[in-house]
Amino acid sequence: MTVSRAALAAAGATAAAAGILIRREQTRRATERFAAAALETVLNAIDANDPETGAHVRRVAAYSLILGEAAELSEHECKSIERVALFHDIGKIHEALIDIVRDDQPLTPADRRAIAKHPIVGANVLEPLSGFYPDLADGVLSHHERWDGKGYPNGLKGRRIPLSARVVAVADTFDALTHGRRYRDAQPNDVARKVLLEGRGTQFDPEFVDLFLFPPIFDKVLNAEREIGAWKAPVQKRRSGSDDENVPDITFRWRPGRNGARGQPASDLTRQTAR
Repeated sequence: MTVSRAALAAAGATAAAAGILIRREQTRRATERFAAAALETVLNAIDANDPETGAHVRRVAAYSLILGEAAELSEHECKSIERVALFHDIGKIHEALIDIVRDDQPLTPADRRAIAKHPIVGANVLEPLSGFYPDLADGVLSHHERWDGKGYPNGLKGRRIPLSARVVAVADTFDALTHGRRYRDAQPNDVARKVLLEGRGTQFDPEFVDLFLFPPIFDKVLNAEREIGAWKAPVQKRRSGSDDENVPDITFRWRPGRNGARGQPASDLTRQTAR
């Protein structure tokens, strides 16, 4: 059977198009892995500068994912929330703030004003990654905004506050209250619950407060708190680059795995907390 020149040309064009698509997919995956590696590096920087903050952001990420699952948010929204939760306090490792965070003394008014700048500092740190994660810097910038518009730094109100920031604000406040810092004591869970209820509709999105405190959801939060409470040191390990297992996951790993294993992807946590 004779194959026409037109058929050969069409086959060649198809093969060329397939090759272009394959190369584009390879480039896309390589770019995503590069971005994930950048996030792992930033998280390692948080751990290295202040392990307490490293443990805090992991707990906040776990609680935030539980809350996002309860609200039936999309996978894209949950991934955005995960990233904002993990990096919401990156501004606190700025050289002007780290001594304040590590000090044993109660915060002075000047200290509090300095710490209040950390959302802006953090957003500036993360801005170079906006090409990969366009909503990350805005979420970090907004995690201390209030539902009633009296928060900072921009006085955003209600649903003008990014979704990720509204979720993280609830989880962040609960964890900040229930886990002490050098300059303040931890509070019982009941006290933290009361603070969230008192801030419902003023400081916090009321829907997310209601979901967070709904008994089955709150039980998942407490379970996650105990699980991540065993975290003692950075879970990220140096990779040799010698095999595929040393390549960062697109959904990078950020929390301890079972039995001391390497950290699990966030998707594993989401599946576990949904049970």
